[in-house]
Amino acid sequence: MAEFFKNLWDKMYAYLTDPASYRRLGMIVLGLLVIFIGCKIVKKITKKLVNSRAMSRFSMTIRVFLGHVVAVALYVIVCLLGASLIGFNVSMFGSLIASIGLTVGLALQGSLSNIAGGVMVVGLKPFEVGDYIESNGVSGTVTDIAIFYTTLTTPDNKKIVVPNGSLSNSVVINYSANDTRRLDLTFSISYNTDLDLAKKVLLSCAKLDERILSDPAPVVYITEHAESAIAIQLRVWVRSENYWDVNFAMIEQVKRSFDQLGVEIPFPQLDVHMIK
Repeated sequence: MAEFFKNLWDKMYAYLTDPASYRRLGMIVLGLLVIFIGCKIVKKITKKLVNSRAMSRFSMTIRVFLGHVVAVALYVIVCLLGASLIGFNVSMFGSLIASIGLTVGLALQGSLSNIAGGVMVVGLKPFEVGDYIESNGVSGTVTDIAIFYTTLTTPDNKKIVVPNGSLSNSVVINYSANDTRRLDLTFSISYNTDLDLAKKVLLSCAKLDERILSDPAPVVYITEHAESAIAIQLRVWVRSENYWDVNFAMIEQVKRSFDQLGVEIPFPQLDVHMIK
């Protein structure tokens, strides 16, 4: 045991007294500093690039996506520079990356499809940052379009991350694409109700709300003769940003107006005939 510690001490002493060891240690520390400081600089450069005047002519969607791409490229350069200072043979990385790329490409076909999907989303612009969309059973406001994923925020402030590959290969409903939307409100009235009165009440409610557009004008249709009631539908056009506010306001206003004018909203009924 004593001989083991003696040999260990001799090796440590030889290393500590060798000037080349200090140079190697210094290069390792320098390489790590380059990587650490370089990553901080890349983060600031990417942020300034996205908000720069030169990029202002592009939409926020394209700017954010390009920022992610530039950041990844700069991070790779910084890591290679730091690795070369530490002592790694950077020239070997070319062939190594090629072989690893083939293996990883086969293993990560889904991730590569997400990258291609991200490029298609940014290029074709089915939606942009700030749009409210629905796809693959989820919906929300687009807050970020990255290389692999698109991030949505729901009205109740939940975060949803959707792969770009699925967005580029499935149906996407963009509720913010147009400035106006049609709001369809269906109500049930009794068979004993005067239809002209019910229509007049609905149109009067529509005129009371200034957020409802006059062109196209509001219209009322009878849409169904149901088992216990007549289905009557009010169709109005509103600005896209006012859609839900007008929807909830009209439901409340119509109920109040029906109650004041005696328009009955029936409950489900079933007539049973007893045969002896």
